[in-house]
Amino acid sequence: MDRRFGAAACGLGMALSIACGGETPPAESPSSKTASGATNATNATNATFEAQAAEGQKLYAANCASCHGAGGEGGKAPPVVGVSQGALPLDPPTGAKYRKTQFRSAADVATFVVKSMPPGEAGKLTEEQYWAILAFDLKANGVDLGAKRLDASSAPSVVLHP
Repeated sequence: MDRRFGAAACGLGMALSIACGGETPPAESPSSKTASGATNATNATNATFEAQAAEGQKLYAANCASCHGAGGEGGKAPPVVGVSQGALPLDPPTGAKYRKTQFRSAADVATFVVKSMPPGEAGKLTEEQYWAILAFDLKANGVDLGAKRLDASSAPSVVLHP
C-alpha cells in the first residue's frame, strides 16, 4: 500500500539527521545489516512503529538534537520536522553542504542518513538505530504506521513527495 503524505501532513522529519549531512548516498538502500555488517534480527522490544519511535526519541536526543533541535525545528542543521514549513523538501536546498539527492520516500531519507549522519561519524549507529530515529521523526511529522515497523521493506511505501 502506497502511503502518500502531503507536505503539510507529513514532514518526515526523518531526513532528520540528514538534511544537513553527507555526500551523495550510495546506490543501494539500507538493508538489514548493522553498521558493522552483521545482520539485524527484528528487535522484539521495537516490534511496532510506536515502540520503534519511542526508542528513536531517545536516540534522536543523544545523536541528532544538538544540530537539528530538540523538537526537530532546526538549528545548526536544517529542520526535520514541519514539512509544510520547508523541512525535508523534495530537492536539496540551494547551497546544501551535504545533501545532493531528492527525498521522495522514507527509503531515500534512510539511504542518505545511514551514509551521512552524524556528520563526521556516519555509520556509528546500527541500521536498527537509524530506523528507530527515522520512525521517531516520522511520528513527529504526523505519520503512523500502526503495527508495521519502519524498515527497508516498508520505507519505500512512505512517500514524502510523489
